Amino acid sequence: MPHALIVGDDVRTRTEIATVCMAAGFVVTVAMGQRDAQQQISGQPPDIAFVDLNLPDGNGMVFFDKVEFRTLREIVLVTGEATVDTAVEALRVGAADYLTKPVNVRRLQMLLGRVARQLELKAMLAGSTRDAARSGHFGGMLGAAPVMQKLYHHIGRVAPTEATVLLLGESGTGKEIAAQTIHDLSRRQRQPFLPVNCGAISPQLIESEIFGHEKGSFTGADRQHKGYFERANGGTLFLDEVTEMPLELQVKLLRVLETGAFMRIGSNQELATDVRIIAASNRDPEDAISDGRLRLDLYHRLNVFPLLIPPLRERGADVALLAQHFLDDLNARHDTEKILSGDGLASLVGYHWPGNVRELRNYIQRAFILSDQVIDAAALAPAFTSQSPVGLALAIPVGTSLAEVDRKLIFATLELCGGVKKRAADILGISLKTLYNRLEEYGPHDAVQRESRDRSQV
Repeated sequence: MPHALIVGDDVRTRTEIATVCMAAGFVVTVAMGQRDAQQQISGQPPDIAFVDLNLPDGNGMVFFDKVEFRTLREIVLVTGEATVDTAVEALRVGAADYLTKPVNVRRLQMLLGRVARQLELKAMLAGSTRDAARSGHFGGMLGAAPVMQKLYHHIGRVAPTEATVLLLGESGTGKEIAAQTIHDLSRRQRQPFLPVNCGAISPQLIESEIFGHEKGSFTGADRQHKGYFERANGGTLFLDEVTEMPLELQVKLLRVLETGAFMRIGSNQELATDVRIIAASNRDPEDAISDGRLRLDLYHRLNVFPLLIPPLRERGADVALLAQHFLDDLNARHDTEKILSGDGLASLVGYHWPGNVRELRNYIQRAFILSDQVIDAAALAPAFTSQSPVGLALAIPVGTSLAEVDRKLIFATLELCGGVKKRAADILGISLKTLYNRLEEYGPHDAVQRESRDRSQV
């Protein structure tokens, strides 16, 4: 149980605080003054200490100066002098908060609730760390490789804070799951977590989706619409593929991050928002800045705590761990007991996984459908063959322009993927939005298909 220490000789105030603390589930101990408090703290440091500013043996401010009291996590000063100067001085020296006499019960309950949530979060993080070391599970993430354990450690440090996080990594590595884990291990865990794929929303709609709009603000706006910042208030907003956000919108995003306020389209009224931002990109941010896709000032604002999500090919035995996890999940959902054979597992471990964890999950699902009881290498072979990068080999004559090479490569990849644009974008290492922009720029695919047929007839 959480532990509260009350330091002071004012019986009435001590009783008021103790009653509320015990009702909130805290174990309460009492100290008359500094020396008594010092003895109790050396034996068992409390989770929160309520210290009267005027003690029989000195001033309560000494709790912020003496080495003996530095183990205290939260100190709340209690004073009968309800002045602004007293409050400012208490916070200046390091008090978590202050209470005035007579005690405001509601304010005290809020303080205790905050401490209880912090302790709960600390216990959750400790449990997640133990699970990660033992089984590879960390929140919604899974992986026992050293690079993943290092990532878990960093997530465990940043999650309880309010710091903006920038997740970097290839497509399919699990950036959204990492963002969800950070949210789940934060004080905002009971509030909304809203993911936004900036590359999947058209430039004409993205501002309305993020900031909202008023009725009649543009053609088709037949009602008021609350954007992501408004709906995520109090929680976490995950901006995936942030480098695909239009530059003019990046300016507005930067303003929200700096001021904590925004306006719906068609409104001149600012709305306050309390949102933690986690951003992500599969691009190198510095390349995106050089290419004019990302504003430097926005990058500096987002790059408070960068985290690199490692590709699957660098995670060794995690391939087998993840494959078994996906298979267990499918077995549970379909009430089956299919197993992965040794040669099937070997074929998985030997593959380079350009699509990372997402690709592995899709492979296991496909093999699960094709297999009766045992998933072997034969069941996985069609998937590996159909998606082999060898099929991307192109004969490009010397002197061909880079734009034409880019066009041929995009259309050849689309043919290889059977027209599945998301898969083609993953192979090419570009966002889905970028692929659509290139297709619009390069024109219809039929011309390339005719070229392919003509070559086959020669």
